[in-house]
Amino acid sequence: MDCRARGRRCPESALLILEPAPMGPLRHSPGPGERRLLLPTLLLALLLLLAPSPGHATRVVYKVAEEQPPNTLIGSLAADYGFPDVGHLYKLEVGAPYLRVDGKTGDIFTTETSIDREGLRECQNQLPGEPCILEFEVSITDLVQNGSPRLLEGQIEVQDINDNTPNFASPVITLPIPENTNIGSLFSIPVASDRDAGPNGVASYELQVGPEAQELFGLQVAEDQEGKQPQLIVMGNLDRERLDSYDLTIKVQDGGNPPRASSALLRVTVLDTNDNAPKFERPSYEAELSENSPIGHSVIQVKANDSDQGANAEIDYTFHQAPEVVRRLLRLDRNTGLITVQGPVDREDLSTLRFSVLAKDRGTNPKSARAQVVVTVKDMNDNAPTIEIRGIGLVTHQDGMANISEDVAEETAVALVQVSDRDEGENAAVTCVVAGDVPFQLRQASETGSDSKKKYFLQTTTPLDYEKVKDYTIEIVAVDSGNPPLSSTNSLKVQVVDVNDNAPVFTQSVTEVAFPENNKPGEVVAEVTASDADSGSNAELVYSLEPEPAAKGLFTISPETGEIRVKTSLDREQRESYELKVVAADRGSPSLQGTATVLVNVLDCNDNDPKFMLSGYNFSVMENMPALSPVGMVTVIDGDKGENARVQLTVEQDNGDFVIQNGTGTILSSLSFDREQQSTYTFQLKAVDGGVPPRSAYVGVTINVLDENDNAPFITAPSNTSHRLLTPQTRLGETVSQVTAEDIDSGVNAELTYSIAGGNPYGLFQIGSHSGAITLEKEIERRHHGLHRLVVKVSDRGKPPRYGTALVHLYVNETLANRTLLETLLGHSLDTPLDIDIAGDPEYERSKQRGNILFGVVAGVVAVALLIALAVLVRYCRQREAKSGYQAGKKETKDLYAPKPSSKVSKGNKSKGKKSKSPKPVKPVEDEDETGLQKSLKFNLMSDAPGDSPRIHLPLNYPPGSPDLGRHYRSNSPLPSIQLQPQSPSASKKHQVVQELPPANTFVGTGDTTSTGSEQYSDYSYRTNPPKYPSKQTCALCLTSP
Repeated sequence: MDCRARGRRCPESALLILEPAPMGPLRHSPGPGERRLLLPTLLLALLLLLAPSPGHATRVVYKVAEEQPPNTLIGSLAADYGFPDVGHLYKLEVGAPYLRVDGKTGDIFTTETSIDREGLRECQNQLPGEPCILEFEVSITDLVQNGSPRLLEGQIEVQDINDNTPNFASPVITLPIPENTNIGSLFSIPVASDRDAGPNGVASYELQVGPEAQELFGLQVAEDQEGKQPQLIVMGNLDRERLDSYDLTIKVQDGGNPPRASSALLRVTVLDTNDNAPKFERPSYEAELSENSPIGHSVIQVKANDSDQGANAEIDYTFHQAPEVVRRLLRLDRNTGLITVQGPVDREDLSTLRFSVLAKDRGTNPKSARAQVVVTVKDMNDNAPTIEIRGIGLVTHQDGMANISEDVAEETAVALVQVSDRDEGENAAVTCVVAGDVPFQLRQASETGSDSKKKYFLQTTTPLDYEKVKDYTIEIVAVDSGNPPLSSTNSLKVQVVDVNDNAPVFTQSVTEVAFPENNKPGEVVAEVTASDADSGSNAELVYSLEPEPAAKGLFTISPETGEIRVKTSLDREQRESYELKVVAADRGSPSLQGTATVLVNVLDCNDNDPKFMLSGYNFSVMENMPALSPVGMVTVIDGDKGENARVQLTVEQDNGDFVIQNGTGTILSSLSFDREQQSTYTFQLKAVDGGVPPRSAYVGVTINVLDENDNAPFITAPSNTSHRLLTPQTRLGETVSQVTAEDIDSGVNAELTYSIAGGNPYGLFQIGSHSGAITLEKEIERRHHGLHRLVVKVSDRGKPPRYGTALVHLYVNETLANRTLLETLLGHSLDTPLDIDIAGDPEYERSKQRGNILFGVVAGVVAVALLIALAVLVRYCRQREAKSGYQAGKKETKDLYAPKPSSKVSKGNKSKGKKSKSPKPVKPVEDEDETGLQKSLKFNLMSDAPGDSPRIHLPLNYPPGSPDLGRHYRSNSPLPSIQLQPQSPSASKKHQVVQELPPANTFVGTGDTTSTGSEQYSDYSYRTNPPKYPSKQTCALCLTSP
């Protein structure tokens, strides 16, 4: 029996049977419609056959607070328990009207009918602490495999909210208390009730008293198995003659959040003395009562005694806080305490009666006592099993009939059968079978059911065939195990629905036809036929076309004969084949279709000219490409096919400059392009197909020759031999010269930039990078006088860039009076390497150095003289000591001042004999010493031969008082030669000195930036150039101090 009907605690969870074990077919010997009781042996055998093997189960339990608004999500079967959410149908079988289920996801929602915990029949008459359970059932059907549905049984625990206010039974409570009551005595106050449970139930009581009763009464709350019991405490002596009643206020409050509260008037009446209260013989009474007991049947008698006498010992019995159902079913004798039946008692409605009996004496100050009474209703087998047959999943029932297609799979559920018995124990153990020889059987749908309530799937056992059996009447018999057993039957009619299970079939699945283009509209293309194994309307065929998008609207088919015709003229160049899908559909319900494919190949005709992809071709090529290089490619197409589309290409007006490759369309050049000679070529190409007659087309081709940076800029002005006078009064920013250049290339290859690459060590000049104008940037000083050679670089912007170099000569002076000197300077400039700067007057810097050089020379001579004198003195002293006196008239030896020979002299002579090798460098000496020595002497710069380097000869006449240097140089140890090397192109003042022994007693200068020469060229290096400098131009230089 259902726990909700028995009033017992329902299970806290439900189990979902995932894979119930299959059962074998059942057979029942009696014919259809026969009803009789089954023998216990047969019942036991059927129970063993129907017992399913253990399956996997899933506990499905949700909790939700009561009074939730509509469409509140309670839970999701798919998301919470892993059930499928695609291709399945969820259907609520049990749980309406409180619940609804989303058919796709299995989400469970509340409905417009609110779930009121206090109003649910399942949650009434519950013991404290028992959960309120709302049961539901959901079927899950696989829509893809169309298998039998699965049944899910679940429970929702409805949690209480504080939506009820605790109340007393009456707004005015009268409590009589004797006047001689002892201080500390307790008197029970009727409790308040709250429809909520748990923490939301009654939580506390509060007594509110006035000034006259503040010291007389107090409140104490006791707790027992029935809950909190408020008790009034007498705290002072009561005097009825002074005041016979007191009005107090008692307040009750629950434990909800926020709490709810109410109050009642507690009226205390002071009575005369009644010493003893009644006392029950037992604190509690228990009894059993069979259901369906007749009215007046005695249940139990309660008994209380009172030690007083007279009216104080007379006891009245009444119900205390008894539910309405107890007062309706039972009667309590006021005088004897006998409890009898006064209404029909049904265990299925109420299995336990709990109430209290109050015994009160009849004294002027009555006293009372309470006792708990529990009456258990005993079950009788008075209910036959109930068989409920309803649809499951996609199968719906109407008027006791289910329609099932003949093509359903085996073990397809056609109904959900629920068998229950409201009795309990053996009276509720039910056995259920299918009677008759029908292809259906029962399979247990859930393992969570009890003996009194079971669920079965009514499923097929063999395939159904409409042509053999069109309908079945299925009778289900249920028998309980009571004594005597009770049984019941229910039946379901299953109508087998015919299915169009044969599709049309074509004689050929693929038909291929060849059809020429340029046809006449309406011509027949092909004819197809199909057949259907069904009969009647299921075999009547209708033909239709489902062409591909390109063939839509071009072909038609006769619905009756399958003849295919073309509606328009076909053009193979637009499309050379068409694929038509022919559909043959029967008139069954649902209709079945068969398909075939018709391939139409369109035959070609030579009706298209060759066509170039472009109306004209323009190609750009770089100049200087080698001959037979590809310069472009053309593409020609012919809408025809085969020989009609084979195209030959030729060059029209062929002069041999270009050829074309058939097959690739590549144009080759027979010459190397030079843009400066010809920048554009134009000709025509001819395309001829291979059809009969042939068709042709022409197209123009233009070849544009692109520029390559193959020409360097050409300097047009000024010439390298020209010059310009620049006076010291020239203003800053004034243009002093203009460089112009040309480039026969084009584009960026002809864009020129100007820059000064050399000859501007003082930063006097600046050139415009785009204009080529040279301007004066600094004021002209004395040192700047003279010739300035600017090396101007003119570059284009090609990749890689090319450049030209111009020499710009600017002569800074007041006038051009000495033109011969200027021409000499210009000639020297042209022979001087470009990495050597020619800028200004070199004598200006050398004049500064002459004082320093002279001072150094004088200091050196004095030092040498002192050393010689010291040596002579020392030698004189030694000779005097050795010979004991001075020998007058003795000649001095010739080698007195001759230097000692060394290994370096021989090495110097040896290296000098080899002209191909330069002298080896030795330790450098300071410039001041070397310069001072040269300035103390007079040199002659001579050129013995056109190819010889200038040489400096030492004179033989010396000033008076100087050392005998002539004799020194005429000795066997000549002085080393001096070679000066410049450190930078700007005529530096530091030099490296390489010492070696010359063949003659001469100093030979190699011509660096500090070599001696004429006044005009003293700061420049020379290169011996016979055409430029003949021997007759050799001059003598005299170096004197400034």
